[in-house]
Amino acid sequence: MVIHIKAYIRSMPLYVMILPGMLFFLLFRYIPMMGLVVAFQEYNLFQGIMKSPWVGLEHFQRLFSDTDFYRLFTNTLKLSAINLFLYFPAPIVLALFINEIRKGWIARTIQTIVYVPHFVSWVVVVSVTVVLFAPSGGTINVLLNSLGLDRWNFLVSADSFPWVYLMQNIWKESGWSAIIFIAVLASVDPSLYEAAIMDGANRMKQLLHISLPALTTTIVLLFILRLGDILEIGFEHIFLMQNPANLAASDVFDTYIYRVGIQTGQFSYSTAIGLFKSFVGLLLVVAANGMAKKVGREGVF
Repeated sequence: MVIHIKAYIRSMPLYVMILPGMLFFLLFRYIPMMGLVVAFQEYNLFQGIMKSPWVGLEHFQRLFSDTDFYRLFTNTLKLSAINLFLYFPAPIVLALFINEIRKGWIARTIQTIVYVPHFVSWVVVVSVTVVLFAPSGGTINVLLNSLGLDRWNFLVSADSFPWVYLMQNIWKESGWSAIIFIAVLASVDPSLYEAAIMDGANRMKQLLHISLPALTTTIVLLFILRLGDILEIGFEHIFLMQNPANLAASDVFDTYIYRVGIQTGQFSYSTAIGLFKSFVGLLLVVAANGMAKKVGREGVF
């Protein structure tokens, strides 16, 4: 018993280090989950959670029978698929590119440059996009018009919205997301590359047979975790880019929750939508984790 107490005392600095993280998840992740009960109530702000009447699955029935459900679900899945299959590989490619740069100061400079956009708010990113590509008065369109070329109206086009969304995500977040992949590549034993060179492997073969396999486990884990957020597009970015002309493609669950939950005060209904999104994410994570283990890869749990 004394030995265990001494071990705990020696480990106390470690417990203190993880305490802020534990408190964060406790206060902002787990305790708020108790509020999910309002999804099964007709929540009244004055009666509170304890006294609001129960309605069972009424809000979920309303969601699935809503004429907007199919459009919201389709738009959300479309943007999620773009993130999953087009944005997700971008940080991997960027990390492999930086890893191939042999001069350290050049690699560090490029890393710094691609990290910086992460710290720029979406308000600034969208504002710059509008200034550059606005249909009337945008810098690019003014230049095209002066050259006698047609204007680009993709900011007010539903068909173009997903690709604008993708390019903004890649520019802003791919550098930051590449950090974990760069860290994994930095841990690869240099003797593997030296042995490959001795065997006559060129740079491409080193990348395919050493660098990329080293990232496989990390890629699988992050892919599984990203599946859990498949219906979490991100409110701020979408909301700032949304306008009446592209609403057919930009209206997703997050913006819909804002309209019905914040603007009209339908708290129970918006909570039910959020719970549905979380449930779908949970199912996908469990399914993907099981598939990863079946093919011999390491899962999340």
